[in-house]
Amino acid sequence: MAEDLPIVMTADEVAEYLRIPRSSVYKLAQEGRIPCQKAGRRWRFHRAAIDQWLSNTQQEQHRVSKPGAG
Repeated sequence: MAEDLPIVMTADEVAEYLRIPRSSVYKLAQEGRIPCQKAGRRWRFHRAAIDQWLSNTQQEQHRVSKPGAG
């Protein structure tokens, strides 16, 4: 599936990629919690940055869930 997506994605494409509602993508973008840029009035997401963000988020959650971690 990822191979079918462009290098720079729209909010709709990111929502599909992450399997979350589009409204959640916009909320994450507005809060600065997901890597993105505004192009005019539209949000754009670099696929490699989203992949890195997912990896980093997963590692952070794993550290927090381990007893004695931190």
